[in-house]
Amino acid sequence: MNTIVKYFCFLQLLGITCFAQQQQHSKKAAVAPGVSMALANARSAAISNIEYKLHFNIPDEQTAPIESSESIDFKLNKVIYLQVDFKQNADHIKRVSVNGKSIPIDFRAEHILIKQEYLKIGNNHIETKFVAGDESLNRNKDFLYALFVPDHARTVFPCFDQPDLKANFLLSLTVPTNWKVMANAAKKDSVIQNNAITYHFNRSDKLPTYLFSFTAGKYTLINRKMKNNHMEFLHRETDSAKIRFSVDSVFVAHRDAIDFLEDWTAIKYPFQKIGFVSIPDFQFGGMEHPGEVQYKASSLFLDQGATKDQFISRSNLISHETAHMWFGDLVTMKWFNDVWMKEVFANFMADKVTEKLMGKNTFDLKFLQDHYPAAYGVDRTPGANPIRQQLDNLQEAGSMYGNIIYHKAPIMMRQLELLMGKDHFQQGIREYLKKYSYGNANWNDLIAILSKYSKSDLFSWNKVWVNEPGRPVFNYNIEYNKDKISHFSLSQNSEMGQPRVWPQSFTVKLVYPTHSKILVVNAKTAMTDLAEAKGLPKPLYILFNANGAGYGLFPVEEEMMANLYHINDPLERASAYINAYENMLSGKVNKPAELLSVFLQGLAVEKNEMNLRLITGYLTNIYWTFLHGEVRNRMHENMEKTIWSAMEQQQMPNNRKILFNAYQNVYMSAGAGKRMYDIWFRQTAPDGVKLLEDDYSALALTLALKTDTANTILKDQLARTKNEDRKNRLIYLMPALSLDVKERNLFFSGLKDRKNRQKEAWVTTALSYLHHPIRQQTSIGYLKESLDLLAEIQKTGDIFFPQSWLAATFSTYNNKEADEVVQDFLKSHPDYNPKLKDKILQTTDNLRRARQIMH
Repeated sequence: MNTIVKYFCFLQLLGITCFAQQQQHSKKAAVAPGVSMALANARSAAISNIEYKLHFNIPDEQTAPIESSESIDFKLNKVIYLQVDFKQNADHIKRVSVNGKSIPIDFRAEHILIKQEYLKIGNNHIETKFVAGDESLNRNKDFLYALFVPDHARTVFPCFDQPDLKANFLLSLTVPTNWKVMANAAKKDSVIQNNAITYHFNRSDKLPTYLFSFTAGKYTLINRKMKNNHMEFLHRETDSAKIRFSVDSVFVAHRDAIDFLEDWTAIKYPFQKIGFVSIPDFQFGGMEHPGEVQYKASSLFLDQGATKDQFISRSNLISHETAHMWFGDLVTMKWFNDVWMKEVFANFMADKVTEKLMGKNTFDLKFLQDHYPAAYGVDRTPGANPIRQQLDNLQEAGSMYGNIIYHKAPIMMRQLELLMGKDHFQQGIREYLKKYSYGNANWNDLIAILSKYSKSDLFSWNKVWVNEPGRPVFNYNIEYNKDKISHFSLSQNSEMGQPRVWPQSFTVKLVYPTHSKILVVNAKTAMTDLAEAKGLPKPLYILFNANGAGYGLFPVEEEMMANLYHINDPLERASAYINAYENMLSGKVNKPAELLSVFLQGLAVEKNEMNLRLITGYLTNIYWTFLHGEVRNRMHENMEKTIWSAMEQQQMPNNRKILFNAYQNVYMSAGAGKRMYDIWFRQTAPDGVKLLEDDYSALALTLALKTDTANTILKDQLARTKNEDRKNRLIYLMPALSLDVKERNLFFSGLKDRKNRQKEAWVTTALSYLHHPIRQQTSIGYLKESLDLLAEIQKTGDIFFPQSWLAATFSTYNNKEADEVVQDFLKSHPDYNPKLKDKILQTTDNLRRARQIMH
């Protein structure tokens, strides 16, 4: 075929392809609930230059309707049958006009429909009068806050609720005169009329709808100038000691995080203002709205009884939310299947801030403890999901969230940085941020840029780490010739049996009586030969994944377990603790009671605070979940004595408090109960332990749970509590702790009504008490109904609620009856939502393993 004919055919083919693409784009997206990918693609191809002008009239009365108005200005480059998202009943829409003309309200399947005849190429203008939806405004008695991630903006006001249609927002709020307000943009002016004040805000930066936010209520406002940045802080804390102890630190942590991120990214803070608000019982640790970052109050306001881990966690949280200003806010994912991108970078960069502020040793230890157990907790289960998941409709976006994107993804990113080298990795990220600033990008866009700075095949590497679930299992083969190593190799395979390789780097330590030898492993293939070991003497034992950088299930040697507390390096001990626990769960070595005994031995000798917290967490989990009730009954008094004795032997106050909390968690005897009651009643903590109001409140709840006679503990604690928000929480929890089974049944039944689930943090705390092993004889009857409610929980709750609902319900069950409830539910729902099914499999995995291990 000659060149001219080839060229003519190519033009024909190109024309056919372009026509097909035009036909595809012009095809009307189906009118269906949520925001489908088809609808999102059609709108993003047609709409640009969006600006929302919104006014909310917020009355003092919590249940009164919020009368609102809106105008949406946007540009159309082609006329489409327009769907505006609004997830409310039709009676919330009062009027709609398009380009100055009032039109009939056509409302179907969560969308206001606007026919093509009302629209035009170029600039368009829509006006609506509506009643705002309450669901995502989180209305309380004297404050509210807008929380729209991932697709909840449409529950409050009509909008194009998808991340790749960024817009500017012009907001005004009418609120009671004694309320304070904060939003993404700075306040422009205010007007007082009667008993209300109207605040107008400046034009916001360009934001997706999930990052638009505001709060209003009875807050205290603090302004500070930190270097060249003006910062504002709203809070409701009333404890003067917590305020003195925390406020300065909160401002400093924001300043330090901004300084680090500006330097690392080579981009100045990218938004017009810096503001943050502390919210009682907030659903998450924090949410990264530019100019109005929302935090859980208890995460920010610490007291003199706080542990080192709590201080590091606060710094890490603030760094995480600040990192989002660049990763997620400045550059936003195109679609929520890449929501993990913003979270992995926020966690990864927050860890880098921690490393700079706390030092490499603390960073490495915290990174290991924060990320690996949480990631393993999902990746070892039959419900494991890949980091990057498929998403067909944004109404399912909440199911994208979980420990894989928050904890496995940073591990993956750390391995990627090791693979590329820190400098090349940083250069690639800087190019990515610069290229897509104030726009949208997906993971493939980033990998394409990073590949320019790497000699490795990142696309193949990406396949196993990002696009597939699971973790590797490592095994080893070592051979000796006259007490010299003649061969040493490591193999890896998928935990589920498939041949798969996770390219990664970690260390193996050979331990001798007087010294040790570190071997660096670059595991790029299914079998890795450690040639460096050939000829070395036979070691006493081998510590696998000594530096804690490797991801997977590693071998544990018996001799290593016998010498566990002779390992000097805290990071190496932590890696050994994690390996030991994971091997117990796998059923390979370490029976639960045996490992419990090992961890009990370490309570007095483990001096590192973070490690002590790790092993007490494992210890209490084994105690309640992996032991039969009769075994607990036989050993609980010895367990109590061991923990109390270890507490008295520890020198550091934080270590003593960790052990006091462990004692509070596990005690069962009458004598221990009397001891704890006396501490609560007299408010006299053990020597070296500092207990404050929140601690005594938690102790009161534990005492109420573990007391089988009528008492007034919770009523007395309520009388002691001064802060209104903390009083309300205690009032909510009290029925869940009632000695009267009928009252507990009534409380659980009330959770079927959404209004009783509004404070999700309260709900999950209540569930943990309802389903405590002490109460499981009656609470097991709630399990089927809890599973039946899950689909509604997913539709009506915030992003972490389905997971936390299931975890609080099932985490301590280990009996046949509970397992049968789960299996019967899954069998009777063969077409159940696959993402919710995965959540069930993830959160009931310990139940499944307990049934296997304990038989």
